[in-house]
Amino acid sequence: MTVLRPERTERPAPARPAPRGSSSLTRTQRLLGRDWRLAAVFIGPTLLLVAGLILVPIVSSVVTSATERHGAETVFVGLDNYAALAGDALFHHGVLNSFVFTAYAEIFKVAFGLIAAMMLHHMRRGRAIIAAVILLPWVIPTVVTAFTWRSLLDPVFGSVNVLLTDSGIGPGLAAIGLVDSWPAEWLSDPALAMPSVILVNVWKGIPFFTVTFLAGLKAIDGNLHEAAMVDGASPWQRFVHITLPGLRPVMIVTVLLSSIWTFNNFDLIWLMTQGGPGDATAPYVMVAYSKAIQQLQLGAGAAVTLVMLPVIAVLVVILVRMMRRSDLPGAGDLGRRRLTPGQRRALPWVIVVASVLVLVWASPRIVWKAALVLGVFVLLAAAVGRVVSALAARSRRVAARLVGGTGSGVALVGLLGFVLAPLYWMTVTAFKSDDQIVARTDDLWPTPWSTEQFTNLFTSKAFGTWYVNTILVSVASTVIALVCAALAGYALARLKFRGSESFTVTILLTYVMPGALLFIPLYQLMSGIGLNDSLWSLVLAYPTFTLPFATWLLVGYFKSIPADLEEAALVDGCTRFGAFLRIVLPLAKPGLLAVALFTLTNAWNEFLFAFVFITKDDHKTLPVGMQSMIFGDVVPQGQLAAASLLISIPVVLMYGFGQRFLTEGLTAGAVKG
Repeated sequence: MTVLRPERTERPAPARPAPRGSSSLTRTQRLLGRDWRLAAVFIGPTLLLVAGLILVPIVSSVVTSATERHGAETVFVGLDNYAALAGDALFHHGVLNSFVFTAYAEIFKVAFGLIAAMMLHHMRRGRAIIAAVILLPWVIPTVVTAFTWRSLLDPVFGSVNVLLTDSGIGPGLAAIGLVDSWPAEWLSDPALAMPSVILVNVWKGIPFFTVTFLAGLKAIDGNLHEAAMVDGASPWQRFVHITLPGLRPVMIVTVLLSSIWTFNNFDLIWLMTQGGPGDATAPYVMVAYSKAIQQLQLGAGAAVTLVMLPVIAVLVVILVRMMRRSDLPGAGDLGRRRLTPGQRRALPWVIVVASVLVLVWASPRIVWKAALVLGVFVLLAAAVGRVVSALAARSRRVAARLVGGTGSGVALVGLLGFVLAPLYWMTVTAFKSDDQIVARTDDLWPTPWSTEQFTNLFTSKAFGTWYVNTILVSVASTVIALVCAALAGYALARLKFRGSESFTVTILLTYVMPGALLFIPLYQLMSGIGLNDSLWSLVLAYPTFTLPFATWLLVGYFKSIPADLEEAALVDGCTRFGAFLRIVLPLAKPGLLAVALFTLTNAWNEFLFAFVFITKDDHKTLPVGMQSMIFGDVVPQGQLAAASLLISIPVVLMYGFGQRFLTEGLTAGAVKG
């Protein structure tokens, strides 16, 4: 670059593919932007997929919701499907279940994720290793999470009841009323089924909150804490007045994004309880699935998903505004400036009180139990912090460090035990024989270790076929998403054309659009073009949730690459497309690898679309194939554990080898995007 710049000032400016002077622009370029032709080529594939697989299906879903199937005919009924929901008790219960499931899960994920992030933030050694271990529940497929916890909570073959009984904790839980009786029927008791699936969702979601909160803590200026310490502020005061305000933007975005995912959760609940017992855990998405797919009333099912669209839309709009606001300098406080200082102080308490009142009304049997459990952990953390502050105030720094280190150590051991225990159970169960599993011998250490489950898995099941199907679908959909996202991301980051801002916002909106709104119209689309029960249906459908994220991330990453490098290549006679291939793509390798890793693992783990689109055994993917291994009440614990281990290993290895590129790609993409 230092050699090229003097040459560029000495010789006449060469002609460029897209001159900046308004006088040299054609009328069409002034109307559509100077790079509109190239932008059309770059954005065309992504626009086609987003319009054809997301926007058009949503419009089609609106039309479908106004119809009803009468025998072999489909009849237009207007708003009758929506009116019927007003008196549909199952729908009301499903919406209430979705709200309860989301609210409690987010509360616990925020609390435990914040505690874990602060512990890791203050660690001097081993932080990277501990963070990688904590990330495991988020990495492994949902089907593995569901079947592992389902096995652990099994009242006959699981170890949770045994361990709680032997330790005396279980009878104690019954004595204080947290469970009605002991031993507990975790997934078959209506009073315990919802808390159980919330627990599993929290276990899987804590890593996401921990990692994002840890990144937010690193971004807080350390000088603020040092200045506060000089002024005599206690750790609690520094936490309230420095840490929490510094984390507010990260917390809002993380909670909103997680709330959208959790509110529209289907696979975890279906795989653990199928909405039971009765309809105790059935969310509104499951109600839509039951009406549309099981009862073949597509209009009624579409109405269920669309009637919840305003709720989701509010969350999505707030989330998009928060994500877009980060691009504007000084815009973080725009919303706060509209409130007086008193209103700003009162607003969090108003939200807390309103949320508690709604939860008391919606789940009176759960709210006090959740408050008790959460209160115990928060009080313990606050007590340790108070003791450390008191010792530090008395200049007893050695004792303060000892108490703080001991408390953090105990909490860290508890967190790691909570994270790793299910994964350990899955591993040892995979190497037990059927006799050991049934007889409940050597629960925690197989004696002897056996490969019986792996042998049975490949000889009596189509597991190998499912594995190959998953690889083919994941790789094909990843290639499509990566190519389209790279082209569209570069156009949105570099090219000048009318509508670029609107298209970026559309990408953000489709990125957070839940699959619950799409599975019915996409099912109709695949049926209409004859692709149901075909792997091509999954290859086409998976970009609906991978392409928007990939594009948004690469827009941010391309913006982080200096534009001078492309300008130098253009000066030397390279075309814009040539500069993209020879200059930008090699420099964007970390971002491309991060996108490839995310899209590949998302496609590898996807359940809902594969469950709806595929019924033939030869075309099933691993998540759906594993679910089909269960026949009624017959659950092959050993084979499911072996399958879970085999499906998890590739994902864990990919994240292990790609962690450096993932961190670099996500950091640049998130900051600039």
